[in-house]
Amino acid sequence: MLNNNVTEFILLGLTQDPVRKKTVFVTFLFLYLGTLLGNLLIIATIKTSRALGSPMYFFLFHLSLSDTFLSTSIAPRVIADALLKKTTISFSECMIQVFSSHFFGCLEIFILILMAVDRYVAICKPLHYMTIMSHRVCGGLMALAWVGACVHSSAQISLALSLPFCGPNVIDHYFCDLQPLLKLACTDTYVTNLLLVSNSGAICTVSFVVLMFSYVIILHSLRNHSAEGRRKALSTCISHIIVVILFFGPCIFIYTRPATTFPMDKMIAVFYTIGAPFLNPLIYTLRNAEVKNAMRMLWRKKLISDDKR
Repeated sequence: MLNNNVTEFILLGLTQDPVRKKTVFVTFLFLYLGTLLGNLLIIATIKTSRALGSPMYFFLFHLSLSDTFLSTSIAPRVIADALLKKTTISFSECMIQVFSSHFFGCLEIFILILMAVDRYVAICKPLHYMTIMSHRVCGGLMALAWVGACVHSSAQISLALSLPFCGPNVIDHYFCDLQPLLKLACTDTYVTNLLLVSNSGAICTVSFVVLMFSYVIILHSLRNHSAEGRRKALSTCISHIIVVILFFGPCIFIYTRPATTFPMDKMIAVFYTIGAPFLNPLIYTLRNAEVKNAMRMLWRKKLISDDKR
């Protein structure tokens, strides 16, 4: 039986300065509303547009869904805490945040891998694309991604729940995560940290290497395509590569280290918890003519339906 005397934690947030807290409030509110608007617009566009029925947009739909939930598991709490003098979070809420942030973060990793697989098949095996990436296959792969994310986050929450907390309860972070929680545990956390690195760290690092290697193969194979085909494929692949670097860079920095924390950790974590979900819709829409055209069509339909009323 664990000796847990701690019923709540105090989150120090990104800053304790009252003026800077106002800046945090405005910045995070803007980023969160932008994330919701951008991702929900992509979700609605893909769901209603017949032109976006290919596997690539099926995976993009789920990426936007994952981004929405990932930012929602963290941003509202940060926004609310920026208005309060003392920010506390109950033990149960903290554990829920650990589970949800790791679930949707891991789901995003798996979806990015599936999007790379989709681009590889589309560019390197174009004649067999619709056979290999059928609706049934894509649905099965997506189901595996959700199950895999659940397995990962269940392992993370098991590690968190196995830690005994019997004294310090101040988390020097803006959300509950295993790294800052390890510092508060009143036990030797060496083995737990090894398990954390072998789980989260390995998933981030191996996935990043696999993704970069796959895109090298894809870009190398473009030599055999026409100029127009190369331009279109490059546009899509570059969007994916930008998203991968923005998301995986900070993740690898945070989760592949020993149990040490740096002052910059909180700012770096902002990139993959808030920044990436905000930027993904911009990256995928600004560089994708099909999505932009589908959004225009959706907007025109709305205007026409409004006029008929």
